[in-house]
Amino acid sequence: MRITPATELTDRFQRLQSLMLQESLDAVILAQNADLFYFSGATQQGLLYIPVDGEPLYLVRRDFGRARMESGLKHLVPLRSPRDLPGVLADFGYATPKRVGLELDVLPVAFFRRLEKVLTGCDFRDATPLIRGVRAVKSDYEISIMKDAALIADKIHQRAAEVIREGITDLELAAELEFHARKEGHQGYIRMRGFNSEIFFGHAFSGPDSAVPTGSDTPLGGMGLNPSFAQGASYKKIRPQEPVLVDFVSCFDGYMVDQTRLFCIGGLDPKLEKGFADMLQIQQLLMEQARPGVAWGAIYDTCLQAARQLGYGEHFMGAGNARVSFIGHGVGVELDEYPFIARGFNDQLLEEKMTFAFEPKVVFPGLGAVGIENTFWVSGDGLKSLTYSDQSLRIL
Repeated sequence: MRITPATELTDRFQRLQSLMLQESLDAVILAQNADLFYFSGATQQGLLYIPVDGEPLYLVRRDFGRARMESGLKHLVPLRSPRDLPGVLADFGYATPKRVGLELDVLPVAFFRRLEKVLTGCDFRDATPLIRGVRAVKSDYEISIMKDAALIADKIHQRAAEVIREGITDLELAAELEFHARKEGHQGYIRMRGFNSEIFFGHAFSGPDSAVPTGSDTPLGGMGLNPSFAQGASYKKIRPQEPVLVDFVSCFDGYMVDQTRLFCIGGLDPKLEKGFADMLQIQQLLMEQARPGVAWGAIYDTCLQAARQLGYGEHFMGAGNARVSFIGHGVGVELDEYPFIARGFNDQLLEEKMTFAFEPKVVFPGLGAVGIENTFWVSGDGLKSLTYSDQSLRIL
């Protein structure tokens, strides 16, 4: 079990405190698991109180003993109820805050109302941009874990080449890859921040099913098994001369990488083969453009324009009205972190050691989808790839 070093936690909350000072926040209170893990090293139920100056307080409802073992923070306190918060603050010499930041993008309204009653008269603000901004820039420690996750991604890729054969179903392929990933140390659960955003390991689908849209904010959906989880693999059987897409998220010790690779049996329709080659070309365009200081939205605009010039205006990142307005997304503790390589993000700039997945894909309804996806980190002189599996079309 990897325990987040105390030095990592200190750097993280101090960077947040610097942003809190700029926003005149007295404190930030965190309750969501991904944020608890990032700032405390644990996900035990409770509240993490980060003052603008001084050490954080991890108020643990359950399980305190496990939190004490897992967290490198100095101050952990058992908590029976949020009503005890003012008393705990007083015990540690902290005044009742007047202006508090919360995770308003994910915090349930009922829980927010409880905090309003506990901290009467407090001015609550949305700390989400501050939290996500701190988390977007990774440390060497975090990038090293993501490299470990990339090892699992490559093993999934290798296993896919062994498993794919005519007649098996997309579901059988997905199950074999999920089983293999778990044996290699994949933690299983994929965290996403967006409301109602759900994914299970990733997607494995073939032929026309790979071009079926769904309600999730993704370029590819798949039929899935039933309407309760309307995405991913179905009972469709894999046939020769059709695309087989393996878009899997690898997660190890809390951190993720995202990778997509393309397979087929015997060959592929020339239209799809050309589409795949063109998506590799768009990925190369990203590699040439992405540097610290470049706007997220500018990269999106350049790549979208290139896709249109190649003739994919109605098929890039989805087909018709099912197209999505992004090509890349931040990756780390959650699958939808900053930065977003997306429309409209023209004021946000890439910073060194940001990490993101870039996934140019083209979709032809009734025929199939093709594309590539890799996870990168931003260095001072350009992008470095974390995922490294062979990117060529794998013909089996």
